[in-house]
Amino acid sequence: MITLKLPDAELAGDLAIPDDPAGMVVFAHGSGSSRHSPRNRAVAQGLNAAGIGTLLLDLLTEQEDQVDRVTAALRFDIELLTMRLVGTVDALAEGLEAAPHTAGLRIGLFGASTGAAAALAAAAARPGVGAVVSRGGRPDLAGPSLPRVRVPVLLIVGGADPEVLRLNEQAERHLEAAELHVVSGATHLFEEPGALEEVTTQAADWFNRHLDHGT
Repeated sequence: MITLKLPDAELAGDLAIPDDPAGMVVFAHGSGSSRHSPRNRAVAQGLNAAGIGTLLLDLLTEQEDQVDRVTAALRFDIELLTMRLVGTVDALAEGLEAAPHTAGLRIGLFGASTGAAAALAAAAARPGVGAVVSRGGRPDLAGPSLPRVRVPVLLIVGGADPEVLRLNEQAERHLEAAELHVVSGATHLFEEPGALEEVTTQAADWFNRHLDHGT
């Protein structure tokens, strides 16, 4: 575990850097979840196996998380989550540049549910972010940030998650460089056999294409 010291909070995270990484991906988890989410951890392990470093992060402090479990308010505070994610990107970029074996690595963002909105808003605020992947995300919550996102965005949605699929189809029209990938038969949590593996494969391919070569 590592601790990121931001101006307004200290955040806990799990960092994994494979040999000769193609890039680094920061995970922004969804509403009511944490960096211990088995789904995000499974995707992170798949990215590591594909040669991509990962940082699984809690965007809320332990005290804030306790409050959120009662009120469910902070998980929808996209402005707060975005600020924390932007701070994380800045701190990670500085740390990567300080080490010879990671200097020059580009950073991508992987967001799930409400975390996807924060990832998109952070990408709009930090053009140095190389790519974004959203899993079952709520890009609509990024609001006016969507047209300002200039990096490649992959929107992954379950085919049996109709409301979220509709929201992602609408968001795709406001993004400059987005692709929508529908996992056939998958519901919101991608619990069906093979669904999460398809998410991982698509995410690894997207990040390897856009982080490693800077396209």
